[in-house]
Amino acid sequence: MRDYIVPLILLISSLWALQKKENTYDLLLTGADQGLQLLRTLIPTLVILLTAVTMLRSSGALTLLGRLFSPVFAFFGIPSETALLVLVRPISGSAALAVGADLMAQYGVDSQIGRTVAVMLGSTETTFYTISVYFGAVGIHKTRYTVLAALIADLVGFITAALTVKLFFP
Repeated sequence: MRDYIVPLILLISSLWALQKKENTYDLLLTGADQGLQLLRTLIPTLVILLTAVTMLRSSGALTLLGRLFSPVFAFFGIPSETALLVLVRPISGSAALAVGADLMAQYGVDSQIGRTVAVMLGSTETTFYTISVYFGAVGIHKTRYTVLAALIADLVGFITAALTVKLFFP
């Protein structure tokens, strides 16, 4: 059934446009053009963001930061083993998944660390990626307090994830 979802959506959209006596092909071309214009504005931001993440991971800076901040995370009840995940998650989802997979492979998926990692990945966001994509899409260049508020929300998500796993899986 899932193989037919996209063709079904196109068919329903076409039938609806025909019922309204609109040119379906022109509407599709207009939508595709708008999509390409949006993509043109987003690509530079995404390239810079992905390049920065790759440079940070390759240089070992994220690992060093993870070691430096692990006592701070331990103070908040976040396992020190997840320090690298906490640092990389707001920047890159794929890097966070890689770190999470490494931690789960090292400690096991049913371990305290594995469960904490899983809950952290599910309850936090790739803040910088999301802000750059959505703010870039609508042309907002000054994020004001958005980044700070989003990072605080991520921190609350990390703390809550660690506490929830400790509470439900002692």
